[in-house]
Amino acid sequence: MKNNLKVLGVVLLMFSLLILSGCGASKSVTRISADTQTDLSGRWNDTDSKLVAGSMISDVISRSWRDDFIAETGNKPRLIVGTVRLKDATEHIKTNGFIKDMERELINSGKIKFVASSEEREEVRSERLDQQSHASEETSKRLANEKAADFMLKGSITMYIDAVDNQQVKFYQVDLELVDLESNEKVWMGSKKIKKFVKQKKAGW
Repeated sequence: MKNNLKVLGVVLLMFSLLILSGCGASKSVTRISADTQTDLSGRWNDTDSKLVAGSMISDVISRSWRDDFIAETGNKPRLIVGTVRLKDATEHIKTNGFIKDMERELINSGKIKFVASSEEREEVRSERLDQQSHASEETSKRLANEKAADFMLKGSITMYIDAVDNQQVKFYQVDLELVDLESNEKVWMGSKKIKKFVKQKKAGW
């Protein structure tokens, strides 16, 4: 009798394990194009970054400040991207990725010349200094021959959330301004807004 109970207990245990294993969560991964627009969480993502960067850079390079500079100097303006600050953001936003998207749009436009960031310049300067000792005189690059930026593009990302029950509206506002580095004059200001409505079945965020 005791042996039968032991056998029955083992069978029930194995049966329970089989049921639990069958109910376990499964994961499926599907590769999609990197250009596919996705928005699963409603948070700021790569699609937002690319769309905002493309729109705002298209606007800034089409304004009169560029033509005025070319008419005055005969040269394309040199730009550098400064900081993009987060204001009142309750979620982590990768501003470095947004800055890179803007840099890419600026360079590929062909409308301006672009200067490396302060971090990038340090690496380039180190290489240039190393060349003075280890490269031939004909190929080593000269010191103190950098091209300075004429304008700096900088700005901020502000985020607001309005939520009730299981519904949430997320509002992002990107403000950018272009500053003349010699006169400190602001020659352009732009703003781009994104609003997302997020609804989930279970209450709580």
